[in-house]
Amino acid sequence: MDRRAFITTVGGRLLAVPLVALAQAQTTRVSRIGILTTGNPGAAPPANWEGFLQGLRESGYVEGHNVAFEQRYAEGRPKIFPDLAADLVRLKVDVIFARGPWAVPAARAATRTIPIVGIDLESDPIADGFIKSLARPGGNLTGLFLDLAELSGKQLQILKEIVPKLSRVAVLGDPAVNASQLRELSVAARSLAVRIQSLEAKNSKDLDGALELASQRHAEAVIVLSNPLTLAARTQIGDGALKRKLVTMYLYRAHVEAGGLISYGPDLPDMFRRAGVYVGRILAGARPSELPVERPVRFDLVINMKTAKALGVLLPQLLLTRADQVIE
Repeated sequence: MDRRAFITTVGGRLLAVPLVALAQAQTTRVSRIGILTTGNPGAAPPANWEGFLQGLRESGYVEGHNVAFEQRYAEGRPKIFPDLAADLVRLKVDVIFARGPWAVPAARAATRTIPIVGIDLESDPIADGFIKSLARPGGNLTGLFLDLAELSGKQLQILKEIVPKLSRVAVLGDPAVNASQLRELSVAARSLAVRIQSLEAKNSKDLDGALELASQRHAEAVIVLSNPLTLAARTQIGDGALKRKLVTMYLYRAHVEAGGLISYGPDLPDMFRRAGVYVGRILAGARPSELPVERPVRFDLVINMKTAKALGVLLPQLLLTRADQVIE
């Protein structure tokens, strides 16, 4: 018998249990991750969550083995985010994963000690006071944020390829959430001699009315800004735009997969994967104050040809050639 074993009894039988196996069973610690986000998880693109789990696995953390989740969803009610964040703090989770422009500030306001990893594509983390610098965030928050200036100009340039005489673009979003996006888009529009028509949509009931207004104002294209509402309502927006024969540009691939015309923006599942890696690094002992805030490194151009044909839009061949994915 292995000397590194001890004898125990089960049902009257003698069993030898290796001490190494016993030690592993006793020392395996289950870390708890607080998930703070908007909406029903079923409304989010499944690839995002799968990307997050993949990032955790890459860092050695597997649900049901050494990590568990405490999930809190606002279900479309931004005002309850502070209460949800406070609940996670009371539970003393090991790290909070905050997704979106309401979740990140709510988590940060709730705790300055529990590490926070955020994904927020609508806010400027330095201007909003979340971090000290991209390279060394300081405090207990790090994560992935989006640099909007170059992106906004690129989206308008792509629309001008589709509509060469583009002069009027409607912009659909929530001014309170999309302030940074609207600011950068307005700057890019002036340089390209394009006039912006802002359309406000703060809830799902506003969306159809905003799209109808874009049609009535003879907008030549619509840019749908990224926020939790527009992502969750991507099918509703795609159907409404198609009904009104509106050329639409989005930030996320998921919109195009749901029937939108074209998207140019970051690979969101990859960003979720990177967030999972960051959470894993923090669970392993890394300090969020020393983990640089990341910007997206992969940007995808995705086109839905079925939607283009339904709109009667003839897309330039050069644009189709550059596309990372063409949905037939």
